[in-house]
Amino acid sequence: MSAADATRLAAPAGGPPPVPALAVRNLSVGFGSQTVVRGVSLELAPGECLAIVGESGSGKSVTARSLLGLAGAGAQVSADELSLTGESVLGLSESAWRRRRGRDVGLVLQDALASLDPLRPIAREIGDSLRLHTRLDGAERDRRVLEVLAAVGLPDPELYAGRRSGELSGGQRQRALIAAALALDPPLLIADEPTTALDVTVQAQVLDLLEEIRDRGTAILLISHDLAVVSRIADRIAVMHDGRIVETGTPNEVLGHPSHPETRRMLAAVPVDKPRGSRLAPVIATQPPPATEQIDDAERLFVAERTRAATGMTPATGSDLALEGIGLNKTFRGPHGTVQHAVADVSFSLPRGRTLGIVGESGSGKTTTARLALALTAADSGEVRLLGEPWSALPEKQRRARRRLVGAVYQDVLASFDPRLSVREILRHAVAVAAPDVRDGTNRRAGEARVGALLNDVGLSPTLLDRRPTDLSGGQRQRVGIARALASRPQILICDEPVSALDVSVQAQVLDLLDELQRELALSLLFISHDLGVIQHVSDQVAVMHAGRIVETGSAEQVFAAPTHPYTQALLAAVPRLL
Repeated sequence: MSAADATRLAAPAGGPPPVPALAVRNLSVGFGSQTVVRGVSLELAPGECLAIVGESGSGKSVTARSLLGLAGAGAQVSADELSLTGESVLGLSESAWRRRRGRDVGLVLQDALASLDPLRPIAREIGDSLRLHTRLDGAERDRRVLEVLAAVGLPDPELYAGRRSGELSGGQRQRALIAAALALDPPLLIADEPTTALDVTVQAQVLDLLEEIRDRGTAILLISHDLAVVSRIADRIAVMHDGRIVETGTPNEVLGHPSHPETRRMLAAVPVDKPRGSRLAPVIATQPPPATEQIDDAERLFVAERTRAATGMTPATGSDLALEGIGLNKTFRGPHGTVQHAVADVSFSLPRGRTLGIVGESGSGKTTTARLALALTAADSGEVRLLGEPWSALPEKQRRARRRLVGAVYQDVLASFDPRLSVREILRHAVAVAAPDVRDGTNRRAGEARVGALLNDVGLSPTLLDRRPTDLSGGQRQRVGIARALASRPQILICDEPVSALDVSVQAQVLDLLDELQRELALSLLFISHDLGVIQHVSDQVAVMHAGRIVETGSAEQVFAAPTHPYTQALLAAVPRLL
């Protein structure tokens, strides 16, 4: 029984109900002439977890930020009621909000890198909130910082407390951000995708922590696209679509017996236990571009063949491998002269037209392995071969002409964009690099058509073409990154957490797209993810990494049905499941 249930049962018969931690009635949020949140009403009791789920752009994050006075410049926010712990916060000044944030309500945002100060160690960042809002002395603040860092599963808190955000992995940054939100033990915690960047073992620790603080009486408003996470921790679920709440209920009601089409579509898109090659998203008919700008399947194949011819990369005779890593080793120098073995004697083989999934916890060496495969990082020893020929051993001048054969989708997609460019300019540049003839003359129209086709492929509206990356949601940015990687029609695509920022319905579209492209162009995928459900669905072969080493390999069916290594067994045991 949750603390919320206990509170209700403990209330005197006929007495007043407990004061809600959060009460919202008829909240609307607009930007200019566009209304993005429409008539949202919520109530959250102490010790209760309410989860808001919905696709990217449905209004989830705008709703959460509006509850803290952080809707953004130019936002028009109105509500009949908006109160925290029984006190109205409608019309609060910014200075009044600053006194409440952290003390009365904690916030965990999705983008940990942008949320943490890159110039301050994380101990200083957490300690400053304690200094401003408590009477703890310096020693007590230091102890509290280490306590919350340990509570969110950050290994060796004394060591990591002195590091800045840029010295942490994505998962470590997310844990530090959660620790900062929990430091003051606020009565209400708003968590926007708090486990998105975490591997399943650390995710399980964070969920245990959230359940613990909920059961102590903290109210939690959880925003997540991970329905399995929601089903584990939420007391109630609210489904948002097009700025409105379209369905609410207990996890059993919403996930077990959904009534709204949007909820049913989201559940159908969950990849867990879905066979390799099966569709996750429904086929949606789209309006084709004008006949003069259409790009048919024959042209797609032509572009791929022209790319291969232009680079002179004919696979070695008898070689069935698209990408091969042989005995790769990479170390990095850490603070105080310490040596970190990021990759230790790693070997892998990616057959042409197949998918190798690499899975492991944050810091296990997955991303370093991807960078070695891309020849963006030089190995201390070992070799990477591309289509049966030397790759990592070549000078960069010789690799440059071949790079278009290897596309990449990065984990931190925002950092990979030039923020000054619009989506149109980003994709136009990628198309021009892949096919230089589209820059001039009559072929420019074909180039523009390819930009539109790429956008359509990843499920984005043409209305986004003139926006910059910072004006897009996290999911929209990730889809633009995937479209850019596909512009050259590469033979190999290296994907580092390519769907980690996407809601389940858009994730399903992207995974279906990658499957279609793989079959259409014999695309080979090196797919890195901490989401075991995604890895199981997309992979032919799986490699499990731990502490810089590959500890288990095999077919997806073998690894998931009968794992042999204790670490793999622990990973699978930690995976949250739908009800």
